Amino acid sequence: MDPERLILEFQNLLFIESPSKKEGKLAYYIADIFEALGFKCFFDNSAENTGSEVGNLIVKIPGTIPSEPLFFCAHLDTVGPCENPNIIYENGIFRTDGKTILGADDKAGIAILIETAKVLKENFFPYPPLEFIFTTCEEIGLLGAKYLNIELLDAKEGLVLDSKSPQVIINGAPSSFKFFLEINGKSAHAGIEPEKGINAIHLLAKILAELPTGRIDEETTMNIGKISGGKYINIVPDLAIAEGEMRSHSQEKLEKLQQLIQHKVEEIIKKYPVKIDDLPSFKLKFKKIFQAFYIPPSDNLCQLVQKAGQRLGWEMTFKKHEGGSDANVFNEKGLKSLILGTGMQRVHTTQEFIEVKDLIKATQLVIEIIKLKSELS
Repeated sequence: MDPERLILEFQNLLFIESPSKKEGKLAYYIADIFEALGFKCFFDNSAENTGSEVGNLIVKIPGTIPSEPLFFCAHLDTVGPCENPNIIYENGIFRTDGKTILGADDKAGIAILIETAKVLKENFFPYPPLEFIFTTCEEIGLLGAKYLNIELLDAKEGLVLDSKSPQVIINGAPSSFKFFLEINGKSAHAGIEPEKGINAIHLLAKILAELPTGRIDEETTMNIGKISGGKYINIVPDLAIAEGEMRSHSQEKLEKLQQLIQHKVEEIIKKYPVKIDDLPSFKLKFKKIFQAFYIPPSDNLCQLVQKAGQRLGWEMTFKKHEGGSDANVFNEKGLKSLILGTGMQRVHTTQEFIEVKDLIKATQLVIEIIKLKSELS
């Protein structure tokens, strides 16, 4: 690999803004690079469902030896703020001036795959058939992966470049459910006849006070992230809404949390002392965002990554991750997937940064995985 070429390409990518649903410019830039290298590129039709400017980009790299194919994935979109980034590179670290995110999540992954493709084109070693997947709208619900037609892929297993340390293999991640709670009260003049109203905000507050939040146990969390309601301070509010999420590596614990929320809402509504016109009432909905997965370290894909790292002289560790990624969706679709680190740190904040040495290490690992895969074929 060429470290200077990798660094320059990564820097180029950082200046291409690609917030969710506006990944077009970045996607076409990447496609031009792979097509210039002689590899087949195409976009799927996921944009019809995601609302993105483009579909997921898929790159097919024919192998030089007969082997089961392997895929690698990085997502195209970033969180905000990402407009007009002031990129600073000093002392081997990329960061911004603190006004925007950096975008290493996940342009580090993209840069790694571009450099890998260039190394393959230079053909220093045999390699198996590969597929590079660049998904859209990952940051707003893993939408690109959810609407990816897996029949377009030949590979049945692969690696998602979307974590921190190159020496940590993420082999498990939780399920996530979103919940939506709507409380319906009754409006009235807050000063003249408040007794004719039912304060939906007050009722919602009583419910939320009874619910657990934060870290429930070592594998379960819950958060109430949004609250809204009311129109004017002199009107008893007739509507209040709360939205939140719960995550756990245990499906049973998620089901118990849902039952707890349902029970508390019903209990507090039933005990509320004021009843007017069948009010108060509520609506409670749960929606799965992504499904948990776990791949044991003894699995062949885990062993492939671990041995590749060991050949580089590294100590590789396995870890469960608390965030969601395209790997959750791929595993649910039957595509066995692990998550690899690219070196990105403090993602989703304006203090995001990446050390170039980690970016280089992550690229070395990807190349070594491909080499080892070919040797084992």
